Amino acid sequence: MARADDIPTRLTDRKRAAILEAAVAEFRSAGYEATTMDRIAAAAGVSKRTVYNHFPSKDALFLRILEEMFARGIGGPDLAYRADRPLRAQLMELVEQKLRLLDDPHFVDLARVAIAAGLHSPTLARDMLERLGDREEGITTWVRAAAADGRLKTDDPLFAAMQLQALVKGPAFWPQMSMGQPALDAAQQRQVADGAVDMFLARYG
Repeated sequence: MARADDIPTRLTDRKRAAILEAAVAEFRSAGYEATTMDRIAAAAGVSKRTVYNHFPSKDALFLRILEEMFARGIGGPDLAYRADRPLRAQLMELVEQKLRLLDDPHFVDLARVAIAAGLHSPTLARDMLERLGDREEGITTWVRAAAADGRLKTDDPLFAAMQLQALVKGPAFWPQMSMGQPALDAAQQRQVADGAVDMFLARYG
């Protein structure tokens, strides 16, 4: 049987989850500027005061959503670097995971909102960088580990990882984000993954 003092905690957690879910929907549909805490509260079925109890400002709420969005792009433990596996196979798994994320409409919509909000508000853009800048994506972590193990030839793993990201996002993110191009189909994603990994290993392998 649940303890009485567990019930308020669970209720608070449910309200917080409802606020985040409603905020994501509002930011996706209306954009950053048009979204208000009143709209989020109404969509979540809570009072505006409850929203502010969880998040002191719209910026703070938006940044929390971005943190969760960013976390979805970080590879899990099963994608950590392994010294006993071929480099290409590991890189293909990492790149394919990245392509699945970039193909997620939920992720793409929030990324579009984040870019637009950052362009409109340099302060918010700076806050985003400060909050997310100390995180490290799975690809970067993997490249750093492979370089430390002597299997990649680079003195600058961060730059090498950025180049790999660019090889993926060049055809699979920025055209869709900035020019409304359709998402890549499975064959195109495979072509991007093969090309990016082969070019990366030709330079650093």
